[in-house]
This record gives sequence, structure tokens and C-alpha cells, in this order.
Amino acid sequence: MKRSAKTTLNRRKFITASAISVGGLALSSVTPAFTKILPSRKQYTVQNIIDLIMKEGNLLPIKGTVDTLKSGEPGLIVTGIVTTMFATVEVIKEAAKLGANFIIAHEPTFYNHRDDINWVNNNDLARQKQALLKAQHTTVWRCHDYIHSLKPDAMLYGAMKKLNWLPYFTTNTPTITIPQTSLAALVKHLKTSLGITHLRIIGDLNQYCSRVTYLPGAPGGQMQVSVAINQKPDVLIVGELSEWETAEYIRDARLLGSKISLIILGHNMSEDPGMDYFVDWLQPKLTDLKVQHVPSGDPFTWL
Repeated sequence: MKRSAKTTLNRRKFITASAISVGGLALSSVTPAFTKILPSRKQYTVQNIIDLIMKEGNLLPIKGTVDTLKSGEPGLIVTGIVTTMFATVEVIKEAAKLGANFIIAHEPTFYNHRDDINWVNNNDLARQKQALLKAQHTTVWRCHDYIHSLKPDAMLYGAMKKLNWLPYFTTNTPTITIPQTSLAALVKHLKTSLGITHLRIIGDLNQYCSRVTYLPGAPGGQMQVSVAINQKPDVLIVGELSEWETAEYIRDARLLGSKISLIILGHNMSEDPGMDYFVDWLQPKLTDLKVQHVPSGDPFTWL
């Protein structure tokens, strides 16, 4: 049968329209799949994260705080976060391997409380470390005053968690009452739980104790002795101390009839559990970023 020109034209329009319709359907069916493969991720700057910590922790600015940037810029887009006690050269390199360019360190990066690189004249080592941080495009923020200001204090809470002492812990005191144990067993528990190879003690290993005060870090001899006097623990556990202050107080106390004992953990090891716990605190608030803990470790070799 002979087709008219009009019929042929209408048939071509129908085929073309159908093809477009089918193609559109095909595209609409694959577009969601591509969306799932390439999800959008929220970006955070260093300042965004600091602001988030302040907000979520209900923290107010502290005048004269040491919690400032030690390297880098607040506007840096963060690729990952590492928490640590000290931003050592080893930690800086490990953070880069993990793809993290933001280190939150609890203690100084440049060997003094204010991180003044001119604290000692001709400190070339501090400048080498600055150069390493710059080469790695890494920002370091010290979080000391603010993390201790969290409720509860994250450094103390982290230690209680690691020692399995949370059932005995209350937020308003560093002194807890644990089931009665010998000083020797307490020392073993501390070493095993915190990963410490050697501890220094003053006391009788056979003595039984239950009232324990945990003062991590280096709060100073005046605070350590004041707490020992006012809270009367069986055992005072500290991070570090001036040997001519707290240690001599404990020694004389025992010589005059007191049963108080002293255990020295080391500054790094006493507070590292807190920076480890800070990952648990921060990670749920940053679902698009990986937060990891890299221990800086005990700097000493025990012979």
C-alpha cells in the first residue's frame, strides 16, 4: 500500500518521541545510582571544629589560655583528625600517613608551656619541627585548658574508663573508693590497664588500700599535697611531680606514722587515656571526618 508523505512524517515523529521518552526513562533510572555512588560530604575547617568543641562542651572562652594554634591556619579544610598527648615528630609523620592534617594535642609542641620557640635562644630544633609541620600541611591545636573544663573532666574520665573504675567515680572529686586491694595488686592493675612497664612508688606493697586519689598530669606539689591532706587517700596516684615537694612530703608522712602511699605514673601515661577517650567524645559529632588517637608514648627507656 502506498503511504502518503504526511503518514510517513507522523510515523517518524512517533519513533523519535518514543526514543526520547525511553532515553529519558533510562537516564532517570540511573541518575539515583550515581548519586549513591558519589555522596556529598560536609567539609569542616579547623575553626569549624574548634567552634563545635566549644559549643558541644558548653565551654566559655578562657582568657590567656594556652589552647591556641601552634601551626597551620584556622581556615584549613580538615581531611582527618588525630588526638595525642604530644605532637612529636613521630606523631606528625603518622598523622600524615593516616591522611589527617589536624592534630589536637594536649601538651606543648615546642617544649614549654606557652610554645614560645624563642624560649631558649638558638633553638634550631623548634624551627626544624615548624618546617616539618609546614611541609606536611599540618595544623596543631593545643587542647589543654578546655578539655579539662569539660564536665566531667575528659582526662580524668578517660583514665577512670580505662581502669574500669567508672562505677566508683563521681565528677566532683579525684578521690574514689575501690574494692580493697593490696598496693602490689593496685600497681599491677595500673601497669596492665595503662600499658606502663615501670612505676615508681613510695609505700608498703603488702599494705591494703581502697581510698584512691588520681591526679593526672602535673598539677603541682601544692595541689598534690593539699589533696593528700584534705581527702586523706590511702594511695595518691600522680602523673609527675617535683621530687623535692610531694615525694618528700609522702616520705616524711610515712616516717611519722601515716599509711599513705604514692604511685608515679609519668605525665604522658597518666593523661593519654583522656586523649584516647576524646575520640569517643568527638567522633559522633563529626560523622563526615575520621577521628583517631595516636599515642605519643612514654619517652623513657627503663633499664
